[in-house]
Amino acid sequence: MIDEMRKASIQQATVRQKEKADKMIWVTFKKEGIHKYPAALEDPKLKTGGWDDVSFLGYPHRHIFHFRVWIEVFHDDRDIEFIQFKRWLERLYSGAGADTTQSTGGSEKQSTTDSEVLILDYKSCEMISDELFEKIAARYPERTVRIEVSEDGENGSDTTYNYERV
Repeated sequence: MIDEMRKASIQQATVRQKEKADKMIWVTFKKEGIHKYPAALEDPKLKTGGWDDVSFLGYPHRHIFHFRVWIEVFHDDRDIEFIQFKRWLERLYSGAGADTTQSTGGSEKQSTTDSEVLILDYKSCEMISDELFEKIAARYPERTVRIEVSEDGENGSDTTYNYERV
């Protein structure tokens, strides 16, 4: 009798836990970009002349920026379809989501900006993340979002934008 009551209690707790679960989907994409860190040319903490010198970062340099973006969903049946979400994010970096297609002579269309390199000037991974979050929040408001941006999949930032429900 006690074993049955315990099993029923565990099952009820499991159902409640599942109903209250925080659910997120995630997508990844990459984009070539060029940026620089101007302070690295002057700041003595960065321009050390020794093994830890990173003054070269003050000049424009290339990376493949890797993105991993999580977004909160409210149910388990494609609240946001992740392939569509990924395609939308990629379009943000290929002509800002505008219609950037041209006819290739056949019935298919080809993007004129898919190969464009992002010119990021002085932006850090954290700044890139903040800008991307603003665009995501405008399209998908009132959701927790987490964004990872890395340089060449090696070093980067990870920021969680928690949505506080009242």
